[in-house]
Amino acid sequence: MEFSARGRLEVRITPSDVGKRVSVRRRAESSDESARFTDVVGVLGSWTGGVLLITRRTGETVRIPESSLVAGKVVPAAPARRRGVPAASFEELAHVSARAWQPVETEALGEWVLRAASGFTRRANSVLPLGDPGIPLDGALTRVRHWYARRGLSAYVQTATGAEGTQERLCAGLAERGWEREVSAELRVGGLAQVGDLEADVARVRLARSPDELWLRRYQRFSVPGPHVLKVLGSGPSVWFATIPGESDTPAAIGRCVVDGRWAGFMAVEVDPAQRRQGLARAVMAALARRAMAEGASAAWLQVESDNDGARALYEGMGFTIHHLYHHFRYSRSS
Repeated sequence: MEFSARGRLEVRITPSDVGKRVSVRRRAESSDESARFTDVVGVLGSWTGGVLLITRRTGETVRIPESSLVAGKVVPAAPARRRGVPAASFEELAHVSARAWQPVETEALGEWVLRAASGFTRRANSVLPLGDPGIPLDGALTRVRHWYARRGLSAYVQTATGAEGTQERLCAGLAERGWEREVSAELRVGGLAQVGDLEADVARVRLARSPDELWLRRYQRFSVPGPHVLKVLGSGPSVWFATIPGESDTPAAIGRCVVDGRWAGFMAVEVDPAQRRQGLARAVMAALARRAMAEGASAAWLQVESDNDGARALYEGMGFTIHHLYHHFRYSRSS
């Protein structure tokens, strides 16, 4: 791997390159003289306090002390596949979608993860049961109910059905024990290039690394946007917020995208009801997709509630197909 035209090793990246795809060489921590250097290629997520965080295509984040850098350069993104639906397992998508919407507080119960964020969204306040809780199901669910009760929250378990490796048996077990399915949604996947290629007025879209007051004004999923809301919204390997300004003090449209290795996840795409069917959602999606492609992503995913016919039709037109369904079960019997 060459880092300069003359073969010299040079560090040609700076903190201003955050968000770009980079290749770096660092001194290895190993004492083995035959492996003095290691190379890392990925998106530079941050460079603060003398430490670089680089997210590889696999989604792994590598922490690199600035003092260990030997060479570095910005590299072009790998070309995105222009056609076809990306292949993915349920387990891969479950982890990718969880990293894109992280809670404020977590606790492990075997291979289950209990998540809480002061009640902001079911996803951030539900159990992610990807594996064995380590104890019988009845005991695990009792622990879950008590954990959420101590925080003044309803107990939810997030499950999935409809793909290889999903949780049909757990869904049946929850229903038998008095848990009610409260909402179901589709997790859809598609080629990112198809979204980036959409004909849309992307020049109107403003991209930022954090949500400003105007963005939050359109995203009306809370009464007061406290620190827990901002923490959840800002979570993820590489997060982008899109805004199309409106004529009033509230945006015409907004969106959120999290880039994680090869994946770009789209969330919070909302349009002023008075300005629907004007291509604003397409513009937001296309602008975010192009940003994600610049960081090396090639595949896209999103979640849409099963009864939202308008959004489902929009995403089908962009090439998104259903990978699996996910559900939130809430405990409803008195304990």
